[in-house]
Amino acid sequence: MSTRTDVTHFNCTLANRIATVSLNRPDRKNPLTFDSYAELRDWFRDLVYADDVDAVIFASNGGNFSSGGDVHDIIGPLTKMNMKELLNFTRMTGDLVKAMVNCGKPIIAAIDGICVGAGAIIAMASDLRIATPEAKCAFLFTRVGLAGCDMGACAILPRIIGQGRAAELLYTGRSMSADEGAAWGFYNQIVPADKLDETAQNIAFRIAAGPNFAHMMTKTMLAQEWSMSIEQAIEAEAQAQAICMQTGDFERAYRAFVAKKKPEFTGD
Repeated sequence: MSTRTDVTHFNCTLANRIATVSLNRPDRKNPLTFDSYAELRDWFRDLVYADDVDAVIFASNGGNFSSGGDVHDIIGPLTKMNMKELLNFTRMTGDLVKAMVNCGKPIIAAIDGICVGAGAIIAMASDLRIATPEAKCAFLFTRVGLAGCDMGACAILPRIIGQGRAAELLYTGRSMSADEGAAWGFYNQIVPADKLDETAQNIAFRIAAGPNFAHMMTKTMLAQEWSMSIEQAIEAEAQAQAICMQTGDFERAYRAFVAKKKPEFTGD
C-alpha cells in the first residue's frame, strides 16, 4: 500500500521514504479544524499499512507549528453541542494520538514558534522533538475552562518531563520555553530556525536507512510497555527480538560486520 499525498486539509509530501506533513493555515498560525483532525487521524491510521514510508516529519509552516484548535471553527461550535456530540469530538481528537502512536513509523516533530493546545499534543505524541529557540509550547486547555487531561496529556507528558513539571504546565497552561523543554527532556535538540528543516530531515534520513522492521518493533514496544510489569516487558522484548532475528536485515548486518562494511538495510 502506498501513502496518500493527495490530502486536503494539511500539507503532505513524500521523498526518500520520508513523509513530511504540516498544517496549512500559516496566516493563522496553523490551527486545527474538525476536518484536519479527522483527515490527520485517517492518514496516520493508514500509515501503518504503507510500505513506501519509513519515517515521518511533522513540520512547522510559516514560522509556527500549530495554534491548536481553531477558536472560531472548533471552540465556538463546541459550546453549542450536546454531550453525545462533544464526546464524539473528544474521542476523535484522542484517536489522532492513538493513530500516531500506533502508525508503526517514527515521527519527528520540527517545532518553530507557536506550539500550543492540540499542537502541543501532536508534538508530545511524536517520537522525537526538534525545536528552535523561538518555540513556545503550552498545554493551555485550562485557559479555555477545560481540564489539562486532553488527548492523553496526563498519561504521556509526565513520562516525558516528569510528574511535577507536567502538573505545573497542565494546571497553569503557561508556555514552556525552548530552554526549559530541552532541560526537561521534551526536546531532543534546539537548533536555529534556518537549520530546523535540515536537522529534521537528517534525523529522518538516518532513521529511514533502517532497520525499519526493527524500528517498527521498537515503536510498538515503547507504547505497549507503559502498561506492563518489568517481567512482562522483558518477556515481550524477548519475543520481539526473536522475531527481528528472523529478518533479512539481521543477517545483512552480520555479513556486513564480518566484511567490515556498513550494512544496507532493506526492511525485510
